[in-house]
Amino acid sequence: MRTLIIDIETVGEDWNAIDSVTQALLKKPIDRRADTPEEWIQQVDEMQSDLGLSPLTGSIIVLGLYDLERAKGALYFVPQQTKQYALDGDVDSFVCKARSEAMLLHEFWEGAQDYDAFVTFGGRSFDVPFLLHRSIVHGIRPTRELMKYRYLSQQSAPFHIDLMDELTFYGATRRQSLHLFCRAFGIESAKGNGMTGADVGDAYRAGKLLDIIRYNISDVQATAQLYEKWCENLAPTSFLQTVDL
Repeated sequence: MRTLIIDIETVGEDWNAIDSVTQALLKKPIDRRADTPEEWIQQVDEMQSDLGLSPLTGSIIVLGLYDLERAKGALYFVPQQTKQYALDGDVDSFVCKARSEAMLLHEFWEGAQDYDAFVTFGGRSFDVPFLLHRSIVHGIRPTRELMKYRYLSQQSAPFHIDLMDELTFYGATRRQSLHLFCRAFGIESAKGNGMTGADVGDAYRAGKLLDIIRYNISDVQATAQLYEKWCENLAPTSFLQTVDL
């Protein structure tokens, strides 16, 4: 059994580089719902800040991976053309590799063939669809079906364990953030160091890639620890028997 923890960081396109037709489509819902010019300006600003939340208007700049059984991590990052980074070695025990988004995705799907289980937090609604759609953009065919069968009881290898689904019992309880689960279960959270996913875009544009890399690594490590807590306390016996943990 080989288990891979996955977490991505994304940024949106430059608004001024987006064609006018696309800009109009993105602003259309705001045109309908904003009651005042002030509201319209505020909502347009928010929409522009959130472009990185969609694979149609954003791209992957960091992909953090952690092999649970081998206790080894790898982090792929997309360098900015105007910046130089001395990241050929390790950062917090993760091997860092500078890649284009296309090469990052190609190497991810190549390596994914060696794994039987993939673990994310909110990965079914964000990370994995983002990986899939950005792969299509670059003409890369995924090697693993990571969106089949949401319910763990219906899955077979390769498994995709989305801890947000598992810890909220598939929506029976309120969806909570990784930080809140980590805080409750005594796991150190990256959010405790002052950065959140909402800060990534601004940090990237400010050239603070190393901060984003360390933030991603902390999230990957926290997800790994949360998965181990889940395995020890909540994972179905049938799943544990299947993966021989």
